[in-house]
This record gives sequence, C-alpha cells and structure tokens, in this order.
Amino acid sequence: MARTRCGWVNDDPLYVAYHDEEWGVPVRDDHRLYEMLLLEGAQAGLSWYTILKKREAYRRAFDGFDPERIARYDAAKVASLLEDPGIVRNRLKVHAAIGNARAWLALRESGPGFSDFLWDFSGGETIVNAWRRVDDVPATTPTSQAMSKALKRRGFRFVGPTICYAFMQAVGMVNDHVTSCFRWKECGRPLPEPPGSRRVRRT
Repeated sequence: MARTRCGWVNDDPLYVAYHDEEWGVPVRDDHRLYEMLLLEGAQAGLSWYTILKKREAYRRAFDGFDPERIARYDAAKVASLLEDPGIVRNRLKVHAAIGNARAWLALRESGPGFSDFLWDFSGGETIVNAWRRVDDVPATTPTSQAMSKALKRRGFRFVGPTICYAFMQAVGMVNDHVTSCFRWKECGRPLPEPPGSRRVRRT
C-alpha cells in the first residue's frame, strides 16, 4: 500500500528519505542544530531540494559542520569555499556561516547553549499543527519572528523569520506534516524533555 506524503516531496529517493526520516524529527544536539541553521541559511532564495543534494558537499567543505573549526576560517579558506562548485558560492552566505559559528560559540560560553536557547521558543516541546493542505502551512509565525529577533541580537545572520520557521519545521520544533501524511502521527508526539533542561525564555 502506497504511503501518503506531504505534497512538497518529489519522487527522488534522497528527498523521500529526508521527508520520511528527518523532517520534523526533534533535534536537540547543539552541533546538529548549527548544521541545519547553516543549511537553511544557504537555502535562502533557493529550494531545500537544491541544498539537500549539496549537503554532502557542504559537509566536506565545512569540516563536518564543526562550529569550532568554522569559527577559525581565514581569508584563504573563504576564497577556497567561493571556488567550490559543490556549495552555493555566495560570499554573504559563506561569511554568515563563519559569523554564525562564532555566535554559536559565544552562546555556548554565555550559558544556555544553542539547543536550550532555541527550544525555549517552542516551550521545550514540539508544536503540533493539523494542516490539511500544504498551502495552509504558514511561512512565518510570531514564534519564528521572535526567534529571528533573538538570534540577530546574538550576532547571527541569515536568520530571518522565514528561514527560522523552515528551520523549526526541519528540526522538529514544529510538526507541519499535513494530517493526511503518514508521518504526521509519528512526529506528533512531543519528545520528552531531557534531564536537567531549562525552559527559561532567553533573548
């Protein structure tokens, strides 16, 4: 029996696997969240499918999405990235990835850590929506707008409200699978709060 999926996914096995196994699954790991923010920022003006096909090239080019290493990139490294055909060769996006790695480190050093900081915007749990059609899903929400403002205050770039909402969907802060999709119920149960986590609003 064929599975019903969200209408945005095509029949590429890579895209199907992403929809079925990753999109909407809660992510709490600081490094993985940085990876997704880097990729969502790279997506700006493009499609996620385009970025997904380049993800392995991004992983190679950006040292496994290691913020500690990316924060130390110099002009020579930037020049090599801008010559790499495997990634989106946009100077502003490359510099944003580096600046965001430095902001990630500063956030970790200041106390809350990236995961606690971000998950606080959804109350520490997955926001479960019940959209019937893909066209019903919003591009931004008051929550993504608040996240965007807070990240910008912390020095992050390419974190507008639309990027933040796409990020929230991808890392499971929001379950925006449509109700007819087989993944809606599977992603609909909020993940238990990790031991010792905090739910203090941070700005």
